[in-house]
Amino acid sequence: MPKWGEGMTFRAVVLAAGTYPTHALPLQILVNADTVVCCDSAAERFLAEMGIPNAIVGDGDSLPEELKQRYAHLWHPENEQETNDLSKAVRYLMRQGEKRFAIVGATGKREDHTLGNISLLIEYIRQGAEAQMFTDFGAFIPCSGSSTFNVSVGQQVSIFNFGATGFKSQGLKYPIYDFTNWWQGTLNEATGQQISIEANGDYLVYLPYYL
Repeated sequence: MPKWGEGMTFRAVVLAAGTYPTHALPLQILVNADTVVCCDSAAERFLAEMGIPNAIVGDGDSLPEELKQRYAHLWHPENEQETNDLSKAVRYLMRQGEKRFAIVGATGKREDHTLGNISLLIEYIRQGAEAQMFTDFGAFIPCSGSSTFNVSVGQQVSIFNFGATGFKSQGLKYPIYDFTNWWQGTLNEATGQQISIEANGDYLVYLPYYL
Protein backbone atom coordinates (compact mmCIF):
# COMPACT_ATOMS: atom_id res chain seq x y z
CA MET A 1 0.00 0.00 0.00
CA PRO A 2 1.30 3.52 -0.76
CA LYS A 3 2.06 5.85 2.10
CA TRP A 4 -0.52 8.47 2.88
CA GLY A 5 -0.13 11.38 0.44
CA GLU A 6 1.56 9.46 -2.38
CA GLY A 7 -0.27 9.88 -5.68
CA MET A 8 -3.13 11.60 -3.92
CA THR A 9 -5.73 13.17 -6.21
CA PHE A 10 -9.03 14.93 -5.70
CA ARG A 11 -11.57 15.62 -8.39
CA ALA A 12 -12.56 18.90 -6.70
CA VAL A 13 -10.52 21.53 -4.85
CA VAL A 14 -11.37 24.71 -2.97
CA LEU A 15 -8.69 27.40 -3.15
CA ALA A 16 -9.03 29.68 -0.13
CA ALA A 17 -7.57 33.14 0.32
CA GLY A 18 -4.79 32.40 2.80
CA THR A 19 -1.18 31.81 1.80
CA TYR A 20 -1.00 30.55 -1.78
CA PRO A 21 0.43 27.00 -1.84
CA THR A 22 4.07 26.43 -2.79
CA HIS A 23 4.65 22.82 -1.69
CA ALA A 24 4.55 20.22 -4.46
CA LEU A 25 1.70 18.15 -2.97
CA PRO A 26 -1.00 20.86 -2.64
CA LEU A 27 0.10 22.32 -5.98
CA GLN A 28 -0.18 18.90 -7.61
CA ILE A 29 -3.65 18.43 -6.14
CA LEU A 30 -4.67 21.86 -7.41
CA VAL A 31 -3.29 21.33 -10.91
CA ASN A 32 -4.81 17.87 -11.34
CA ALA A 33 -8.32 18.71 -10.11
CA ASP A 34 -11.20 18.61 -12.56
CA THR A 35 -13.05 21.30 -10.60
CA VAL A 36 -11.47 24.30 -8.87
CA VAL A 37 -13.62 26.66 -6.82
CA CYS A 38 -11.90 29.87 -5.71
CA CYS A 39 -12.89 31.94 -2.72
CA ASP A 40 -13.30 35.42 -4.15
CA SER A 41 -9.93 37.00 -3.29
CA ALA A 42 -8.05 33.81 -4.22
CA ALA A 43 -9.33 34.02 -7.79
CA GLU A 44 -7.01 36.87 -8.82
CA ARG A 45 -3.83 34.85 -8.10
CA PHE A 46 -5.24 31.67 -9.63
CA LEU A 47 -6.25 33.50 -12.80
CA ALA A 48 -2.78 35.02 -13.11
CA GLU A 49 -0.84 31.79 -12.53
CA MET A 50 -2.96 28.76 -13.37
CA GLY A 51 -5.87 29.67 -15.61
CA ILE A 52 -9.61 29.96 -15.24
CA PRO A 53 -11.37 28.26 -12.30
CA ASN A 54 -14.74 26.57 -12.56
CA ALA A 55 -16.35 28.95 -10.08
CA ILE A 56 -15.61 31.96 -7.89
CA VAL A 57 -17.64 32.11 -4.67
CA GLY A 58 -17.84 34.61 -1.84
CA ASP A 59 -19.28 37.89 -0.68
CA GLY A 60 -17.21 39.80 -3.23
CA ASP A 61 -15.69 42.29 -0.81
CA SER A 62 -12.14 41.53 -2.00
CA LEU A 63 -12.72 40.65 -5.65
CA PRO A 64 -11.97 43.52 -8.09
CA GLU A 65 -15.04 44.77 -9.91
CA GLU A 66 -13.32 44.28 -13.24
CA LEU A 67 -12.93 40.55 -12.55
CA LYS A 68 -16.55 40.26 -11.40
CA GLN A 69 -17.64 41.63 -14.74
CA ARG A 70 -15.15 39.71 -16.90
CA TYR A 71 -15.96 36.40 -15.23
CA ALA A 72 -19.60 37.04 -14.45
CA HIS A 73 -20.47 33.57 -15.76
CA LEU A 74 -18.26 32.06 -13.03
CA TRP A 75 -19.11 34.46 -10.22
CA HIS A 76 -21.49 33.13 -7.54
CA PRO A 77 -21.98 35.84 -4.91
CA GLU A 78 -23.27 35.00 -1.44
CA ASN A 79 -23.79 38.07 0.68
CA GLU A 80 -24.78 36.50 4.01
CA GLN A 81 -22.21 37.07 6.76
CA GLU A 82 -22.95 34.12 9.06
CA THR A 83 -20.30 32.00 7.31
CA ASN A 84 -16.95 32.83 5.73
CA ASP A 85 -16.00 32.53 2.07
CA LEU A 86 -14.46 29.09 2.61
CA SER A 87 -17.76 27.70 3.89
CA LYS A 88 -19.61 29.38 1.02
CA ALA A 89 -17.28 27.69 -1.48
CA VAL A 90 -17.72 24.33 0.27
CA ARG A 91 -21.49 24.79 0.25
CA TYR A 92 -21.36 25.53 -3.49
CA LEU A 93 -19.34 22.36 -4.17
CA MET A 94 -21.68 20.19 -2.14
CA ARG A 95 -24.67 21.58 -4.02
CA GLN A 96 -22.94 20.34 -7.18
CA GLY A 97 -22.81 16.86 -5.67
CA GLU A 98 -19.11 16.96 -4.76
CA LYS A 99 -18.62 15.52 -1.28
CA ARG A 100 -14.95 14.50 -1.52
CA PHE A 101 -12.63 17.46 -2.03
CA ALA A 102 -9.39 19.08 -0.96
CA ILE A 103 -8.92 22.54 0.53
CA VAL A 104 -5.69 24.44 -0.15
CA GLY A 105 -4.61 27.98 0.68
CA ALA A 106 -6.65 28.07 3.89
CA THR A 107 -3.85 28.80 6.37
CA GLY A 108 -1.21 31.48 6.81
CA LYS A 109 -1.74 35.22 6.99
CA ARG A 110 -4.08 35.99 9.93
CA GLU A 111 -3.91 33.38 12.70
CA ASP A 112 -7.59 33.78 13.66
CA HIS A 113 -8.61 32.95 10.09
CA THR A 114 -6.26 29.96 10.12
CA LEU A 115 -7.70 28.53 13.34
CA GLY A 116 -11.24 29.15 12.18
CA ASN A 117 -10.65 27.45 8.83
CA ILE A 118 -9.03 24.41 10.42
CA SER A 119 -11.86 23.97 12.91
CA LEU A 120 -14.42 24.18 10.10
CA LEU A 121 -13.23 20.79 8.84
CA ILE A 122 -15.19 19.21 11.68
CA GLU A 123 -18.31 21.10 10.60
CA TYR A 124 -17.87 19.85 7.05
CA ILE A 125 -17.52 16.20 8.06
CA ARG A 126 -20.70 16.56 10.12
CA GLN A 127 -22.42 17.84 6.98
CA GLY A 128 -21.43 14.69 5.10
CA ALA A 129 -18.31 15.97 3.34
CA GLU A 130 -15.02 14.12 2.94
CA ALA A 131 -12.68 17.11 3.02
CA GLN A 132 -8.95 17.30 3.71
CA MET A 133 -6.93 20.49 4.13
CA PHE A 134 -3.43 20.74 2.64
CA THR A 135 -0.92 23.39 3.70
CA ASP A 136 2.72 23.90 2.73
CA PHE A 137 3.78 21.74 5.68
CA GLY A 138 1.20 18.99 6.11
CA ALA A 139 -2.44 18.04 6.02
CA PHE A 140 -5.41 18.14 8.39
CA ILE A 141 -7.76 15.18 8.06
CA PRO A 142 -11.10 15.25 9.91
CA CYS A 143 -12.05 11.84 11.28
CA SER A 144 -14.98 10.25 13.05
CA GLY A 145 -14.75 6.87 14.75
CA SER A 146 -11.96 4.66 13.37
CA SER A 147 -9.22 5.81 10.99
CA THR A 148 -6.10 4.19 9.53
CA PHE A 149 -3.13 5.75 7.71
CA ASN A 150 -0.16 4.24 5.91
CA VAL A 151 2.83 6.28 7.05
CA SER A 152 6.61 6.18 7.43
CA VAL A 153 8.43 5.02 10.54
CA GLY A 154 9.16 8.09 12.63
CA GLN A 155 6.56 10.27 10.95
CA GLN A 156 5.06 12.74 13.39
CA VAL A 157 1.33 12.69 14.05
CA SER A 158 -0.86 15.17 15.94
CA ILE A 159 -4.44 14.54 17.06
CA PHE A 160 -6.87 17.31 18.00
CA ASN A 161 -9.98 16.28 19.88
CA PHE A 162 -13.41 17.77 19.16
CA GLY A 163 -15.39 16.12 21.94
CA ALA A 164 -14.61 12.48 21.15
CA THR A 165 -14.18 9.86 23.89
CA GLY A 166 -12.69 6.39 24.23
CA PHE A 167 -9.48 7.06 22.31
CA LYS A 168 -7.31 4.05 21.47
CA SER A 169 -4.46 3.70 18.99
CA GLN A 170 -2.03 1.29 17.40
CA GLY A 171 1.30 2.18 15.85
CA LEU A 172 1.93 5.36 17.86
CA LYS A 173 4.89 5.90 20.18
CA TYR A 174 2.88 7.57 22.95
CA PRO A 175 -0.50 6.36 24.29
CA ILE A 176 -3.46 8.59 23.50
CA TYR A 177 -6.42 9.44 25.70
CA ASP A 178 -9.45 11.71 25.76
CA PHE A 179 -7.57 14.96 25.26
CA THR A 180 -9.19 18.06 26.74
CA ASN A 181 -6.72 20.58 25.26
CA TRP A 182 -5.36 20.71 21.72
CA TRP A 183 -1.68 20.66 22.77
CA GLN A 184 -2.09 17.28 24.52
CA GLY A 185 -2.34 15.32 21.28
CA THR A 186 0.49 16.96 19.40
CA LEU A 187 3.86 15.55 18.34
CA ASN A 188 3.19 11.85 18.58
CA GLU A 189 5.21 9.54 16.33
CA ALA A 190 4.59 6.50 14.15
CA THR A 191 6.48 3.37 15.20
CA GLY A 192 5.63 1.39 12.07
CA GLN A 193 4.23 1.85 8.60
CA GLN A 194 0.60 2.09 9.68
CA ILE A 195 -1.27 3.86 12.45
CA SER A 196 -4.83 3.25 13.60
CA ILE A 197 -6.99 5.44 15.82
CA GLU A 198 -10.33 4.59 17.40
CA ALA A 199 -12.68 6.98 19.19
CA ASN A 200 -16.35 7.72 19.72
CA GLY A 201 -16.80 11.07 18.03
CA ASP A 202 -14.89 13.56 15.90
CA TYR A 203 -11.23 14.55 15.86
CA LEU A 204 -8.59 16.00 13.53
CA VAL A 205 -5.41 14.21 12.51
CA TYR A 206 -2.46 16.30 11.32
CA LEU A 207 0.25 14.61 9.25
CA PRO A 208 3.29 16.65 8.26
CA TYR A 209 4.62 15.76 4.83
CA TYR A 210 7.10 12.92 4.98
CA LEU A 211 7.38 11.85 1.35
